[in-house]
Amino acid sequence: MNAWRDLKRKEEREISLDYLMSERYFEPSAMDSYFERQDKPTVFLVLGKEVIVDDERLATALSRLPQLRREVLLLYYFVGYRDEAIGRLYGRCRSMINRRRNVALKQLRKEWERLKHEE
Repeated sequence: MNAWRDLKRKEEREISLDYLMSERYFEPSAMDSYFERQDKPTVFLVLGKEVIVDDERLATALSRLPQLRREVLLLYYFVGYRDEAIGRLYGRCRSMINRRRNVALKQLRKEWERLKHEE
């Protein structure tokens, strides 16, 4: 009995997709709008990989970092490498890369704030 009541309630509240399509109440598809902002995307080249940063302030803050710190951040957060893999690429241990990443994040945060105050 409960199942029948649930189906009846569902029938009363739902609208058929065919009905919606014929009445044109909504657009049945959507388009993603990547890179349609005023800002032009910035491309960083890290170990032969292109990393695209579409936020202008973030790209500026990243470009103000020393190269190794910037590369560690880009590899970790944008490419998806873990500390151990990054360490193998640079011949360092995992804990050293972790420390460099944390220092780079602090410096990035300072640069971000500096840019925020400049605007």
